[in-house]
Amino acid sequence: MQKDMKKDIRREVVAGITGFFAISYIIIVNPMILADGGIPADLSVFATIFSSVIGCLIMAFYADAPIILTPGMGINAFFTYTVVASMGLAWQEALAISLVAAVLFAIVACTRLRTLLATAVPASLKTAITVGIGLFLVEIGLEKAQLIRRGTNTIIELGDLTNPMVLLAIFGLVLSLAFYLRKVTGGFVLAILITSAVAWVLGLHDEQPLTIELSRLADYPALFAQFDFSQMLSLPFLLSVFSMAMIMIFESLGILEGILPDHAKFDRTFRGSAAAALLSSFLGTSPTVVAAESATGIASGGRKGIMALTSAVLFLGAMLFVPLLSFVPQAAIAPVIIITGAMMMQNLAHMDFSDFTEWFPAFLIVVLIPLTGSISTGLAFGFTAWPLLKFLGGERREVHIVSACLGVLFFFNLVCQAWF
Repeated sequence: MQKDMKKDIRREVVAGITGFFAISYIIIVNPMILADGGIPADLSVFATIFSSVIGCLIMAFYADAPIILTPGMGINAFFTYTVVASMGLAWQEALAISLVAAVLFAIVACTRLRTLLATAVPASLKTAITVGIGLFLVEIGLEKAQLIRRGTNTIIELGDLTNPMVLLAIFGLVLSLAFYLRKVTGGFVLAILITSAVAWVLGLHDEQPLTIELSRLADYPALFAQFDFSQMLSLPFLLSVFSMAMIMIFESLGILEGILPDHAKFDRTFRGSAAAALLSSFLGTSPTVVAAESATGIASGGRKGIMALTSAVLFLGAMLFVPLLSFVPQAAIAPVIIITGAMMMQNLAHMDFSDFTEWFPAFLIVVLIPLTGSISTGLAFGFTAWPLLKFLGGERREVHIVSACLGVLFFFNLVCQAWF
């Protein structure tokens, strides 16, 4: 019996190590994305680590689930490129939006609303959210790699393939793909390190390279709980809260339903995810979500919270390597963003293309998120179109009252955006 227990613990620890290396790129990528929104990368790197540690500890001791929580790819893009860049709000206001959206997430997680939303919202729209955000990340990654740029005669055109940084990004992309296809543990991190080393040898660097030092930890309190509620009753604030809450709720529902081995732990895991998202806003970063990369640890045998505990310890240990991030150029990060987005698009396999009223609203979400550069706009069109097409097609009995209400709310979201 004791031998079996040691074997189980060993398997959980290995799963935690595997899961950590699969998602550890977030320590580098998340601060660089948030930096585009104005949050100092040399401080948000600590927020990323701390929120990941706390999220994993919640999964370990509250949910006892093999789930890793980190600031999510997609929600960080919404935070930066929709709330800050498109809506014109400051990052302090975006943190306030994250807090209020996380409170709504917690209310849903702790009440019957979770079951209601899970059953009432069509699977096609849930799938489309993940796919649309994935395509948006691909676009962001390609821009950071300078493989695409704003066109002169077209919306987007190919970047300058003679640019050394573009060639470096292509090298990093090929390397990342090779490691991913060969299932190399921590392949993304390894590809980032190798690409960064090549850049250092060749003397290539960003025009404004990051400077991150461990001593900056002393200044981290300047990022803690920096909420600005001065625009709380403004339309951009309210629209952003609504959209961010919807993203967190449906993304968490979708991923947990797909990867959690023991569904008896679903409720506690979902509630724990909401609690971690709430705390992350105090820590000064975009909300934590369930990392899809948790599946790599689960595939390695992770079934309990020991896997999450192991990942928490490794996240904390990563603090020692923070100074190395100063040597990481955007071209080394871009390939990981591209591949992560591409993997999120795999969910299209679950789409029912035999029913036009199902896939067309989903199609609107998928294409309008990257084309408009706004996740909230894509969601608004898709959620508005779904009940409308069902009514036009004579399938009104398939429309749940909750779906109809969400459609109306998202329609007013569109109206308000146009008015704003």
